[in-house]
Amino acid sequence: MKHSFVRKLFLFCAVVPFIGAVSAQKPIKALLITGQNNHNWKVSHAAIKQILENARLFTVDLAVSPEKGQDMSQFILDFTPYQLVIVDYNGDAWPEETNKRFTEFVKNGGGAVFYHAADNAFANWKEYNEMTALGGWEGRDEKAGPYVYWKDGKIVKDYSPGSGGSHGNQHQYVLNFRDPKHPIVNGLPAKWKHAQDELYDRMRGPGNIANLLYTAYSDESTKGSGREEPLLFTVEYGKGRIFHTMLGHAGATLEDNIAMFCTGFQVTLLRGAEWAATGKVTQKVPKDFPTEAEATYRKNYK
Repeated sequence: MKHSFVRKLFLFCAVVPFIGAVSAQKPIKALLITGQNNHNWKVSHAAIKQILENARLFTVDLAVSPEKGQDMSQFILDFTPYQLVIVDYNGDAWPEETNKRFTEFVKNGGGAVFYHAADNAFANWKEYNEMTALGGWEGRDEKAGPYVYWKDGKIVKDYSPGSGGSHGNQHQYVLNFRDPKHPIVNGLPAKWKHAQDELYDRMRGPGNIANLLYTAYSDESTKGSGREEPLLFTVEYGKGRIFHTMLGHAGATLEDNIAMFCTGFQVTLLRGAEWAATGKVTQKVPKDFPTEAEATYRKNYK
């Protein structure tokens, strides 16, 4: 009897830590919204899903909208099962009920990631623009808010008139640290080279950036703005945490997708997504992260 009790106690003590380890590794449940874009959403959403799921930190469900110009009235989304929503969408307006639910999801503490051209969307949706902080195109001008850029060691808000949103020729460029202590970028290099990509500039909006993480110089020689442009940053909206990345222009296919192959893009996306969902980053800085001199690539999205 005594031996049986001791054996059961031993098994219990062995199993409990194992259960705790498994629960600690429970993946973050995420919803990826896609289906319309002026970019190649069929490539971008598939790449994002692979990046997130290959890291074994996330499970990703898809919400694919009707095609552009089709009836959107039934595109009603339920955000309650999710810790994180990733927006890879730029197209027709969502139903008002979905707008309301998404706003409440973030305001009440849900995490959100806005990827690349998602900041082109919904120029007239006030709450959405407060969540992205900066956007471009779609008729944005000084009414949308100031230009925002980095100059002389600080964020500048420039209320000059003019259209919002542009980019020069695609090229490799260097990302520059602005908030090295933030969990998303803590431990990453102060400067690293990104793969050939668009470099968004002259973006406008409310400008309510909470933490500016990385900027890049938009060189006039590549038809850029001549300014140090904010490309990765966080936003606070109610209780929600938001990560906004302007990197990652989608290529023609998953096998020809140079900007999204970039290790720096993938790692910052993963770290930003984890932080938005949980408020912390548990990932180690990988050895293959780019240096200032050289971009690196993960063509298998892991």
